[in-house]
Amino acid sequence: MKKFILAALATSILASPIAMAPAEAQGRQDHQERRTTVVREGPHGRTVVTNRTVVNNRNNYRRWNKGQRFDRRYAQNYREINDWRAYRGRRLYAPPRGYHWVRSGNDAVLVAVSGSLIGAVLAGAFN
Repeated sequence: MKKFILAALATSILASPIAMAPAEAQGRQDHQERRTTVVREGPHGRTVVTNRTVVNNRNNYRRWNKGQRFDRRYAQNYREINDWRAYRGRRLYAPPRGYHWVRSGNDAVLVAVSGSLIGAVLAGAFN
């Protein structure tokens, strides 16, 4: 009986990476890779060839946390909120000096004007 249980356990351990392979392949389908070659004239009439590989993720958006640096390239539906008073019902308050409110998806993010540090995140403020 012990041999049968050990054999079944060993088989399940060996079969687990095989079962995970299709899941990994599907995760890789989310990334699209594009290769480009740029040929241009450099200084002194030299030809410069640059090869680039651009990886395009379908879901480039981030979840923001206090203390991170805010980069608008990774924000979903980026908007600057100029009049925070219009959103008082959504828990927005007056930004401290040197900060402003930004919308990223359904979140309201309090971002420093210089340095782009995140001071606060109100998750789901625009649901």
